[in-house]
Formats: sequence, structure tokens, C-alpha cells
Amino acid sequence: MGFTTGITTNDIIFGGDKRLEDSIDYIMEHYKPEAIFVYSTCVTAMVGDDIDMTCKLGGEKHGVPVVPVHAPGFVGGKNLGSRIAGEAVLEHLIGTKEPEKMTPYDINLIGDYNVTGDMWQYLPIFEKIGIRVLSSMSGDGRVGDIRGAHRAKLNVIVCAKSLVTLTRKMEERYGIPWISVSFYGKRDTTFAIREIVTALGDPELIARAEKIIAEEETKLEAKLLPYRKLFAGKKAVLNTGGNKAWSIASGLQDLGIEVVATSIRKSTEDDIAKVRDYLGPDGVLMKAPASEQSKIIDERGAHILLAGGRSLYTAIKKQISFIDVNQEKKVSYGGYNGLLNLAEDLKYAFGNPVFANVSQKAPWEA
Repeated sequence: MGFTTGITTNDIIFGGDKRLEDSIDYIMEHYKPEAIFVYSTCVTAMVGDDIDMTCKLGGEKHGVPVVPVHAPGFVGGKNLGSRIAGEAVLEHLIGTKEPEKMTPYDINLIGDYNVTGDMWQYLPIFEKIGIRVLSSMSGDGRVGDIRGAHRAKLNVIVCAKSLVTLTRKMEERYGIPWISVSFYGKRDTTFAIREIVTALGDPELIARAEKIIAEEETKLEAKLLPYRKLFAGKKAVLNTGGNKAWSIASGLQDLGIEVVATSIRKSTEDDIAKVRDYLGPDGVLMKAPASEQSKIIDERGAHILLAGGRSLYTAIKKQISFIDVNQEKKVSYGGYNGLLNLAEDLKYAFGNPVFANVSQKAPWEA
């Protein structure tokens, strides 16, 4: 739940600390949350309100963590905001409570936002193997679990390099090793599971994981056969950026679709290296996809564009199929079953006549 202090001109002149204090009291009285996160905005950050002290006093008064997050809009982009939030969680939440129980195979999932339930696709596989997710940040996360995250045996970054600073600092402070993986596509899901069990280091766990991987891949391959025939010879342009530049590309390739170009906007150097590895020397890495994608679709003969909603009009103009693969997507593409969801969406996109018809002239104009 979100609230605002609603500061006035007087608060800007004389300080908004009292209004923030009253807001914390109101929230605790009416909602009794396990923690409160206080985000500074551009106005309060420029005025210089001491939200740290107000949060400290509020936490002591009510007996719950009150976490200040110094990420006003002017400090930078989305990745920096995520990093700042991760460090606030490390300073004020992690290590403040002991877990009720622990297992030898406890892990933290870091950076999986779980917008469409990606995490729920591979949690059942973890449970079969015997791996327990102690805490998740931020998708499906719970404050009580995050407070005990310092007892995990391994931190697993899921497609979110902006939180790598958090994992490095947790390794320094608590000795927790970390790995970075993706659960998009068959190859990457299998690779991720193997990386996790190898890092945990138990031979029995590794053997159990290999057995379950074999079972899951066999079931998946049988279900993918009709899709592979349907997608033979298809080419795709991917405009999503960040880690999805390579993770979704991997899933498309697992389905037999050639990815001829992908956006590397918002991608880290590690992401770009992975993209080059996946797409090979002939793949185009778009630095300015909005201006490049239309030309590349023509040059490479792409059949489908996978991007955010704003790129729909490019697909319409080029009369090719389109799928929205950003946060607005309706189903999960994570894990083995998520690859089937992606295949199903691609099937409907290729079979949808609207993309070929919508930009044609009206009958009376022909």
C-alpha cells in the first residue's frame, strides 16, 4: 500500500519532519505493517529534510523497521534506483531477524520482480530438488523473510544486474556467495539449476537435480515438436534491452526462431557480451532501437517484432507479427513451462491476420 505525506508550502519552508512523523503514526495505527519504506522525492531531497532521523525515531517508537530510501527522481535512472533500494534493504532490514527454520539448501532470489509469476514457474522444480527459497527480492517478497536473508547459503541474481552491489556487499558482510542466472528458455533454465546446485556443492543434490532436469526436458521437448515445425525459418527482432536482450533471445532460439537483432539499450557490458555470444557475429546489436528497428526488419526479412507496446506501430507499418514482451505481458515466460507460454503466444501472433491487414488500404481506396 502506498501513502503520501502531502507536504505544503509551510512544510517546505519550516521542514516536513513533523508531517512525516504523523504519517508514520497514522500508518501504524490503522494498518500495522511489518515495515514502512519512506521514499524521498525531489522536493524533500532538495529541501534537505532529515528523513533518516525521523525514520529511526519512528522505528524505535513502533518496534518495526522504518526504512529510508534516498532515490528522488533526479539522482538517475531506473538501474541506479534499484541499486539504492537494494542498499537500503541491506542496511535496515537484512540481518535484523533470525529465520524460524533453516535448511542446508536455502537461497535468496534477488532481482526477480515476478510481474507475471515467473518465479512461480520454477519454484516447484526447486521444491522437487530440495532447494528452499529463504527470501525473494523484490517480487513476491515478504519483509519477515528478507530480514532473515543473511542466513542463506547462496544468493541467486535473476536477470537484474542493478542489484549486483547488494550481493557483493552481502558476500563481504555475511560470506554468502552469489551467482547470476536466467530462467528464460530451456537451455538457460537448465544451466541456472545446474549453477545453483553446483554452488551449493552437495553431490546428492546435484544428482537429484540432474534427474529432474532430464524429466522436465523430456516432457518439454515432446510438447515443443509441433511448435518447432510451425516456427521453422522464422526470424525475429527483439527490442527490450537490459538483460532481456539475451534472455528472451535464448528462449526464441530454443524454439527454432532466428534472432537477427536485439536492443542493447540499458544493457550492462556483461549483458552485451552474452548477447554477442547468443546472436553470433551476424546478429545486429541495436543501440538506438527506435530508429534502427524499422530498417533492420526490411534488411533481414524479419517475421516478428518482440518489444514494448510503443513498438506495435512499427510492426503494423511493416505488416509483421508483434508480441509485447515487457512488463505489460499477461503470462510468464520463465522456466520450462514459460517457454511453452512463449511458444503459444508466438503461434497466435503468427496466425493473427490483423498485422497483415491493418495497414492495407481500405476497399474504397484500393
